[in-house]
Amino acid sequence: MSVHVYQTFEIKQDKFKEAIENLQEIKKFRNDNYDHHVEVLIPIAGYDYTYAILAVYEGLAEMEYQDRKMFDDEEYLNLIGKFFLEHVVQGSMVTQIYRGISKKMTSKDEHKKSNQ
Repeated sequence: MSVHVYQTFEIKQDKFKEAIENLQEIKKFRNDNYDHHVEVLIPIAGYDYTYAILAVYEGLAEMEYQDRKMFDDEEYLNLIGKFFLEHVVQGSMVTQIYRGISKKMTSKDEHKKSNQ
């Protein structure tokens, strides 16, 4: 069952260009080096400087394992440290974790399975 980690944060207005470049580097680095998928989400409506990172993992254990690998990686720590220290408004980050809903077998599905 997939796990989705949704992190929102506000980018400092005077660091906008650098923040976007840094976000693109983080996305590429994580997608290239770790076993999960990352998207950077930009606002269409709402708060103009609030951005999001959406990471999708195979499960909760995989999320914990990949996080451990990332925080043991000096290159990743440099990328993420620069981003949060220089480009994000302090106290603006919110992290939410969601789990996908698995489809329960319906009585029709159970009947098909028992007839096979």
